[in-house]
Amino acid sequence: MRTRPGVFLRLAAHALLCGGSALSAAAPAALARSEPRLLEVDDQFAIREVADPRISPDGRWIAYTVATDDLKEDESRSRIWMVPVGGGDAVPLSAQDEDSSSPRWSPDGRYLAFLSSRGGDEDRKGATQVFSLFREGGEAVKLTDTAQEVEFFEWSPDGRRMLLVLKDPRPEELEAKQAKEKGEEYKKKTPPPRVVTRRQFKQDYVGYLDHRRDHLYVLDLATRKLKQITSGDFDDYCQPYLPGSTECENSQPEWSPDGTRIAFVSNRTDDSDANYNTDIWVVDAAKGDRASRLLQITTNPGPDAAPSWSPDGKLIAHTSNTETVAAFYATYHLAVSSSSGGDSKLLTRDLDRMILQPRFSEHEDAIYFLLEDGGELNLARISPSGGAVVRLVVGAHAVSAFDEGPSNAIAILVSEPHLPAEVFLLADGKLERRSHTNDELLASLRLGEVGEIRFPSRDGTEIEAFVVKPPGFSSRRRYPGILLIHGGPQAQYDTSFDFQAQLYAANGYVVVMPNPRGSTGYGQDFCRAIWKAWGERDYEDVMAAVDYIVAQGWADPQRLGVTGWSYGGMLTNHVITKTDRFKAAATGASAALYVTNFGHDQYQLWWADELGLPWEPESRQLYDKLSPFNRIEKVVTPTLVLGGQEDWNVPIANSEQLFLALKLRGVPTELVVYPEESHGIDTPSHAKDVSERYLRWFGKYLKGEKQVKAK
Repeated sequence: MRTRPGVFLRLAAHALLCGGSALSAAAPAALARSEPRLLEVDDQFAIREVADPRISPDGRWIAYTVATDDLKEDESRSRIWMVPVGGGDAVPLSAQDEDSSSPRWSPDGRYLAFLSSRGGDEDRKGATQVFSLFREGGEAVKLTDTAQEVEFFEWSPDGRRMLLVLKDPRPEELEAKQAKEKGEEYKKKTPPPRVVTRRQFKQDYVGYLDHRRDHLYVLDLATRKLKQITSGDFDDYCQPYLPGSTECENSQPEWSPDGTRIAFVSNRTDDSDANYNTDIWVVDAAKGDRASRLLQITTNPGPDAAPSWSPDGKLIAHTSNTETVAAFYATYHLAVSSSSGGDSKLLTRDLDRMILQPRFSEHEDAIYFLLEDGGELNLARISPSGGAVVRLVVGAHAVSAFDEGPSNAIAILVSEPHLPAEVFLLADGKLERRSHTNDELLASLRLGEVGEIRFPSRDGTEIEAFVVKPPGFSSRRRYPGILLIHGGPQAQYDTSFDFQAQLYAANGYVVVMPNPRGSTGYGQDFCRAIWKAWGERDYEDVMAAVDYIVAQGWADPQRLGVTGWSYGGMLTNHVITKTDRFKAAATGASAALYVTNFGHDQYQLWWADELGLPWEPESRQLYDKLSPFNRIEKVVTPTLVLGGQEDWNVPIANSEQLFLALKLRGVPTELVVYPEESHGIDTPSHAKDVSERYLRWFGKYLKGEKQVKAK
């Protein structure tokens, strides 16, 4: 199923031109002290993850975050850095041993606020709060002290208030805060029984859900008084399972330009757990929803999200999914609506490509957005009245975030086939690098050639894939090949750096990463082609990718492996139950007997919408027809099965069933369960174990290597 971004097995990809010309420039020059070496497992902890670039209001600085996986401490931390817009050395703004994120400049540019759990006591460990730094120096000042953690914040346009998102507090959170205020020790109690009444009662990384909801608050920075402005049995942030969402970025609330109103995303239907119908709403920032009516901006029965105000406050740009059936497979269009409600217009219906993160420009009559299109993730713009879409970044640059500054300068986060994401500046049509977080490490490495291929599937549909070849690749020999399948399935490989693929290439494998039907980036019909047909057209497409690399003479047909995580693991299960061509497989966080998931995972609505209710005869036939578990007798491929013990996205029960069935049939298999992990493998030592196990498994069955027993 859908994979949480930002965790191990990131679903970025690379590209390699069929004709042989590389899509990426050479690795950064002249920084290495010795001959470049091959990529190793531990390099995933040396590569630091850059994110969230933000330009200061005066246009002089770009703040951003750098996340580091600390294998020794077995934890991940994020630190805030700042680099001059004109170029120069980056400087750290937050402490190295603290976890800080979400840098946001005050409107006057004098302060930088951020989220951090610094200074928390043991009873309230992880209670993330808002802190503020004076840009010229000094210690951070704590701005909030809520019982529960702050999930999101944004400065008001005048800098005197802050918008906060808080979940209704648990009783124990309130008790712990009260005890601290009294100077007393808080004694933890035995958790009470969980009483489930909601239809949507589970969520990965959360567990069982109750009726505590995310609501909006306004903090007066002078008086430190906090006012709740939305309420009710509705989530006003981070909508669960909003199709096309990435973390919570598509449901972030936003101040109006004059600071009087706030636009937010919420499903306020009578039974919000029974549909995907999120709308854009507006609330009075001073009065809240208790003293004044909420204004409903959109009425589209499908999901609307990602609001952004026009500079004059008259319009709100947002994404709009107009499909109520197969919503997960639908294209998100760009729309504009009147901020007074009642008038909406789709701007990109004919484009038929996924739109992400729309933002009104503050300096020109345009809306910026990210455009997912055929293996590319580009920054684009369009007039608020519609018309031609202009792509602003050309070439193999995958843009995943952006922030507009003064004078039309835009800070963007860019990854390339041989470059993990870094901060760039786009100004006057020129793209210039500003951060150099991983240059020294990259200069010491020999990475595999990366490129793009296109080929027909069985029915003639053109499919795109990315290939990574081993460093020093020779056309005179055939290499063991690995089919690497992305999750989702509503996702795509693009031209960004992919550690997993490069690690396989460094170990002598040719890696092919296709975008089969079910992928985004190729239009709604392409994505919806697997609706009620998992493991059919998508299976044909990934096998066509394998056929291509074999026909080119790159991969040895007798030494093929297949792997994937989440839906990538599910499709891996289809592959091994439909063909004996693969000599090894590794399936992560996957499902095989689909009826097992009904009422057990977080996708209660998805299952009912797509496959139906499993006790109904026709629906049950579809569950059984599509489940690869029911073809388990055909599997001969040695299969490694992995998953997180606390996964509520694709629960570990699926992996346990698959493992036992293979074991009883005499197929070589192992089950690896990672304690305290959810759908993604986040703990560094566990992520290292995953990589090492993959290499040992494929090394044994594809290269004949002697397997060393895991420590």
